[in-house]
Amino acid sequence: MRDRDTFRGCLLGGAAGDALGYAVEFESEGRIFSRFGEKGITEYALTNGCARISDDTQMTLFTAAGLLAGEARKAAQSLPDPYRDAIRDSYLDWLRTQRENFPPKEKPLASWLLNVPELFSPRAPGGTCLAALQAGGQGTTEKPANNKKGCGGVMRVAPIGLYFNDRNVSSEFVARLGAEAAAVTHGHPLGWLPAAALAQIVHEISQNGDSVYDAVMKTLYTQENLWPESKDKEYFLALTNRAVDLAGTNKNDLDAIHQLGEGWVAEETLAVAVYCALKHENDFDRALIASVNHKGDSDSTGAVTGNILGARLGLKGIPEKYLTNLELKDLILEVADDLYKYSGPGKETDPAFAKKYLEMTWPEKA
Repeated sequence: MRDRDTFRGCLLGGAAGDALGYAVEFESEGRIFSRFGEKGITEYALTNGCARISDDTQMTLFTAAGLLAGEARKAAQSLPDPYRDAIRDSYLDWLRTQRENFPPKEKPLASWLLNVPELFSPRAPGGTCLAALQAGGQGTTEKPANNKKGCGGVMRVAPIGLYFNDRNVSSEFVARLGAEAAAVTHGHPLGWLPAAALAQIVHEISQNGDSVYDAVMKTLYTQENLWPESKDKEYFLALTNRAVDLAGTNKNDLDAIHQLGEGWVAEETLAVAVYCALKHENDFDRALIASVNHKGDSDSTGAVTGNILGARLGLKGIPEKYLTNLELKDLILEVADDLYKYSGPGKETDPAFAKKYLEMTWPEKA
């Protein structure tokens, strides 16, 4: 069931978790709790009045733009499956925001987001993402670009799970595209298996209204069968199942997260997010706070938790404190609304769709 509130909740929820965690990424637990108190960080730490997003949200926006550029190419050129290549091209556009000044000298490959000056701001981009894209972003699951499994692949793929809601595609299609989007930069199976899982979890929640538990269980079943020859699959499934089991215990959140990892690698990022989203499924605030108050990759674990629960609870389930002062909130809403509306028949007749996702001339200059 296609619902605007779900789309908005997923992308804004991810940005909220990213912004909350970005302020404490790379800090020790001792430093976090001495700085913010016994509960850790529970509200945004503002920079010049702004809750700053990291590369996680930047790349999520470029994933969404790539999907829609693929849809535009499909409509204009009758391409059967243009999404993966368009997403890669959009990531190459993102790379320019990390290396160049605004305005760009050359036309975007796949993303009108290059026309947004605020995105030209390096936000601790991952070295693997930068190196793989500088080499052309040619990695696939079958022909990996490297042997990296950092969380830079999983933290950006939630839009894939949203976009194919009510599109008459299988969960397997969504999972495979999530994997391929991550494999552009991360070649180790544990770099793209969690991305496949996140895309499907978001899809099951937004498509069917599933609980987090049901979405995770369906996804684990798909993972079990989709890549039967993967040598890393069993470890990934076991870690995710451990997150599910821990969510059903009375352990405190930090102790549970310590059993899952620090989130610097993709399988741990997803496991921490699954734990937090399951343990606090009806409380976005508690889930987000749990997801970032640890010594690991706090912005990524926060972002993925926010994506999952944002899809589950919708924008209406996100406390106002996470919407106020959030950097680029209006842009995130705009991209979420584009994912929601530019899907079915009729999009081709909308002038804004072509200007954004085919011509990439949006917003028009005054």
